Amino acid sequence: MPSPSKLSAGLLVFRHVNDAPEVLLAHPGGPFWARKDDGAWSIPKGLCEPGEAVFAAARREFVEETGLQPDGDFIELTPVKQPGGKVVAAWAVDCDLDVSGFRSNTFQLEWPPRSGKFQDVPEIDRVAWFTVPVAQTKILKGQKPLLDQLMHLWSMKTP
Repeated sequence: MPSPSKLSAGLLVFRHVNDAPEVLLAHPGGPFWARKDDGAWSIPKGLCEPGEAVFAAARREFVEETGLQPDGDFIELTPVKQPGGKVVAAWAVDCDLDVSGFRSNTFQLEWPPRSGKFQDVPEIDRVAWFTVPVAQTKILKGQKPLLDQLMHLWSMKTP
């Protein structure tokens, strides 16, 4: 596995709607991402702490970033390498979460850059359920293979 600074872990939560999967994606918070939509969404994920088990990091990051608690049978997906070099390890889980209770942790951001002004910004400003075709346009390019893996698993489950 890559070093912790190059390894993120997250969960690809999905649910069944009209015999097809919908996936839960997160939109990053902060002014840089405020006007970006297509190609900006992600699975809830974050960096693994040194010595932390990757699956434990995936669950911790999901809860920190969404305030939601997924439960079910977790399916390990093949890690993907994003264009910037970071590797994303992910687990899929079938869990119909009520996103009305969504709340994200925050971080300090200097904005505008080099202004000396800091503000608390939510790591994730919103979450939403998407059909897989729509999610393919919303998700970051480097994470699209995770959706492909989910669809492969889905096709193997349905006759």
